[in-house]
Amino acid sequence: MPVSPSMAEDLAREVRVLYEGAETALLERLAAALEADIDSPRWAELKLAAVGNLRSAVEEISAALQQDADGAIAQALITAYNRGRSAAVLEMGALDIGRELVARDALPNAAAVDRLAASMANDTRPLHQRITRSVVDAYQRIVARVSGNVLLGTETRRQASQRALNEFADRGITGFIDRAGRSWNLASYAEMAVRSVTARAAIEGHVDALVEIGQTLVIVSDAPLECPLCAPWEGEVLAINGQSGPHTLRLEHAAPPEQPRRGLLRRRGPVPTVAVHVAGSLTEARAAGLFHPNCRHSLSIYLPGVTTRPVAPPTPGTTYADTQRQREIERHIRRWKRLQAAAMDDTARARAGAYVRRWQAAMREHVAAHEHLRRKPQREQITAAR
Repeated sequence: MPVSPSMAEDLAREVRVLYEGAETALLERLAAALEADIDSPRWAELKLAAVGNLRSAVEEISAALQQDADGAIAQALITAYNRGRSAAVLEMGALDIGRELVARDALPNAAAVDRLAASMANDTRPLHQRITRSVVDAYQRIVARVSGNVLLGTETRRQASQRALNEFADRGITGFIDRAGRSWNLASYAEMAVRSVTARAAIEGHVDALVEIGQTLVIVSDAPLECPLCAPWEGEVLAINGQSGPHTLRLEHAAPPEQPRRGLLRRRGPVPTVAVHVAGSLTEARAAGLFHPNCRHSLSIYLPGVTTRPVAPPTPGTTYADTQRQREIERHIRRWKRLQAAAMDDTARARAGAYVRRWQAAMREHVAAHEHLRRKPQREQITAAR
């Protein structure tokens, strides 16, 4: 069977739950720390004196998160690699090739899994390093800002605290900026990184299995509602470890026709060859954006003269822009759920809840208007860790 990033989607969701739980716990801890003694005239003094307690609580949550996440990511990579390899075994078994591979009980490529785990650690290390600093800095800024506003008589301490806390929750814990200049909150960036690395593990498991029996070519599916990054590679043949750039190979037919002779099926004459246009290497395609997180494409073995170019099912009335609008609505739902978690009183909590319901209604309308879209409730969730 073909391999695709979606094969490891559930693994990324499991890791995201850990980060969402930590993010929600941090917001709730920050809200509780600000709300304590809020009616005391010594509130600002008490808050600054308690900063050490907040730092210890945040460090405890962050350390537990890193330990749980490291274990979950390591297991996710092994599972993803094995899924990719199993997909190749099933694919070749269905094609009646690679029997020795089907029967082989192989362990994951430890070097490949370790390399991917190290890459993931590098990608998420800045997040863990910034969690404590981000929360404590936000706490101190809010205390200073609220004290100044109340002295000026512009609003009550509770109102000012909630307003400043909402701004922090809206941005998300850490407010991480990646190398491309894009802004991410803690859980979203972690999920993106995990989706990317587990997808790579699944594809590497698949490709490693193909290489073991001497297969060198794969073909990309033609997925519906493709993005501009993937469109150039749809239906194209790629070399696993071969030459980059477009080129043509002359290869033997993978299943040459056989003709009867004295009651037996025997090949007559030389094995025919076929011209195969190769769009480039798999490494080149992935570097150009193929198999990015949320990519809908899959990869399967290419057999010269046997494999045909895939055709995507039509999706009338639905475009790639419609899928991006769905992702946007999901972000709004998660945003208001974070604000709900950071609420310091029933009024703020009810207001955030009303916006959650409003965006959930927008999601229902959007999905109903596009028959080829499917709602993904798990992408609208944040997980409270209580």
